[in-house]
Amino acid sequence: MSTVAWITTRGLLGRRRFLLLLPLPVLMVAVALIPRLSGASPEEWVQEVIVAMGFTTLLPVVALIVGTGVLGAEIDDGTITHILSKPIPRWRIVVPKLLVAIGVTAATAAVPFYIVGAIASGPRLGLGIVVGSTVGAVIYSTIFVALSLVSRRPVLLGLVYVIVWEGLLSNLVSGTRVLSVQQYALTIADKASASPLLNNNVSLPVAVVMSIVVTVVFLVVAIRKLGSFSVTGETS
Repeated sequence: MSTVAWITTRGLLGRRRFLLLLPLPVLMVAVALIPRLSGASPEEWVQEVIVAMGFTTLLPVVALIVGTGVLGAEIDDGTITHILSKPIPRWRIVVPKLLVAIGVTAATAAVPFYIVGAIASGPRLGLGIVVGSTVGAVIYSTIFVALSLVSRRPVLLGLVYVIVWEGLLSNLVSGTRVLSVQQYALTIADKASASPLLNNNVSLPVAVVMSIVVTVVFLVVAIRKLGSFSVTGETS
């Protein structure tokens, strides 16, 4: 497992797509500095920066880029057949790759989230939203790794999911919030930070239970789907 994780990390960090992870975190911090330096109160800009830019855009987009890359690139170029030809349980391939995706996504999101939280209200808010974003990284990464195995167009489908479901429906239609990863992450960030600046739309028990359920379901889907691949890279 450690070998698979190392190869995945080296390949991921060596690809150009890794450079796509940098603009959003930098932009988020820059946007937060503008109202802070102009003297605006946190209540005036926290929702737009932390929620709209952070939890609605930065976190899922980074997870999409990374999650679809840890297995998707190998499927596209055919190198997955080399791994599949070996007598390795499929979960021992999926799990380390997923852990790499989670680690890279969580680390990429943690830095801007902490900085913006600290700028807005101090270290407690920064740490709280890092906790929430880490939970979100786990769930989103699992979803997008599974999506890279289920579809030949995982990035396109992932963008539709991020924009339509997480970006629009979960914020406009109250009934969809119980099925929104964004809402789970926000709720956990809100409880961890104990800050009045964040608003949550689902209860903490729902957020915790649904986070576990969604992660386990999509992990099982990913393992089973990879198990259906033949050494030619096609599903059987």
